[in-house]
Amino acid sequence: MTTIARKIQMVDLIGQYQKIQKEVDDAVLNVIRSSAYINGPEVKSFKAELEAYLKVKHVIPCANGTDALQIAMMALGLKPGDEVITADFTYVATAEVIALLGLKPVLVDVYPDTFDINVEAIEKAITPNTKAIVPVHLFGQCADMERILAVAKKHNLFVIEDTAQAIGADYTFSDGRVAKAGTMGDVGCTSFFPSKNLGCFGDGGAMYTNSDDLAAKMQMIANHGQSVQYYHDSIGVNSRLDSIQAAILRIKLRHLDNYAAARNKAADYYDKAFAGHPKLKTPKRAKNTNHVFHQYTLQLSGADRSALKDFLAKKEIPMMIYYPVPLHLQKAYLDPRYKQGDFPVTEQLCSSVFSLPMHTELDEETLKYITDSVKEFLK
Repeated sequence: MTTIARKIQMVDLIGQYQKIQKEVDDAVLNVIRSSAYINGPEVKSFKAELEAYLKVKHVIPCANGTDALQIAMMALGLKPGDEVITADFTYVATAEVIALLGLKPVLVDVYPDTFDINVEAIEKAITPNTKAIVPVHLFGQCADMERILAVAKKHNLFVIEDTAQAIGADYTFSDGRVAKAGTMGDVGCTSFFPSKNLGCFGDGGAMYTNSDDLAAKMQMIANHGQSVQYYHDSIGVNSRLDSIQAAILRIKLRHLDNYAAARNKAADYYDKAFAGHPKLKTPKRAKNTNHVFHQYTLQLSGADRSALKDFLAKKEIPMMIYYPVPLHLQKAYLDPRYKQGDFPVTEQLCSSVFSLPMHTELDEETLKYITDSVKEFLK
């Protein structure tokens, strides 16, 4: 049994809420009192504040991160049969939307140390039918966007950044220019799911772009395909961020950089505790990007991962596996183009990675208990 006073969580949303409780409670009550539940002032204010934070021209809020990806692809005019390249090692939503729209997901492997999409593999996968690349900024750091954008420009492809796990991360180009995750391609898509670095108290998402035309299209599609009420110019969807969630996100946005600093402090502790361990490989920070540590993901070798999970569970320490099955081996996405062994890095990662608690409320006592327990199992 744990000797830690508070129950250890993968993400401690209660502890985070308690620090901003009065602000959040007041903001929610203000929305209720105003009854402006849909597209109210809080949504407009959050949109403007997120645009300023990201230094992007347009933020279009929507209902969730999956919708954000779908709306972006619809607005870019992708048609059934068009090929869209993305990583094999990612959450299913990225490929789900591609398949849902009748597009053709083209999967490629990732780098073994940063987990980011392999740029050389992207270029090899391009065909005359390729129309877009969806790099995933996995676990909290940016993919190699300078090289990805160069490939996209060379082949006239759209770039849709899946930045659900990396909001707030900075990418530095070779000329010194710095841009936020999600603001470098044609569109950035994010999720405000509660466990995300910037999470609301329900579902939420957003798209970012510097294109006026694309912003107008995404806004219209998200609102039933209408820009003027009851006049529908395109096929659309109903995807809105409600005012209560926007009010909560406005407050949490003010703390986002501090949240990232707290996550980095926890990651630094993990790094130091596990440095040089023969059975553990700590996550590598990619060059040209900082890390906001949505997850802290290690690679395990020479030990039984399931046994480690059971051992930690008995000590009341949660452990998750992101992700246990590559996309190309998921039943829903089985494709004769792909077979086991085609993506060796992803397959190896799926068999070896595990993630430890990572959130803004981790203190040194809890981190010591977690790291000591992992090392106790591996001794």
